[in-house]
Amino acid sequence: MANKLTLNMRKTDKKLDNTIRSSLTDVCEQALKDIDGFQWLTHLVNYDDYPKSLKVVCVFDTNQNLNNYLESDENQSIESLIHSEFQATDIKLKRIAEHIAYDSEEACHQQHNGNWAIRLG
Repeated sequence: MANKLTLNMRKTDKKLDNTIRSSLTDVCEQALKDIDGFQWLTHLVNYDDYPKSLKVVCVFDTNQNLNNYLESDENQSIESLIHSEFQATDIKLKRIAEHIAYDSEEACHQQHNGNWAIRLG
């Protein structure tokens, strides 16, 4: 079921959203193979304030695996994947790190009873 925001999107916004989703699907598939504990990602955006409002949320299974990733030598790998995919589809962001957030299933469960809609809302 389409949400209210989707119903009111302009045609150009829908096209851009499809491009973002496609790029992030490729990132997700690669990260699932390469990064311990990585589970999924999503994006949030207000197209009236794009690209400034674009946020990619990368979710790990546990806080420990998230911390291990952030403290590892590979802690730029998701950012690099996103940057590469966005460049390939002509999505331009000045400082990509400012558009990426990290979270965990464990933290969502502890703080929001596993309700991602509330947590991300």
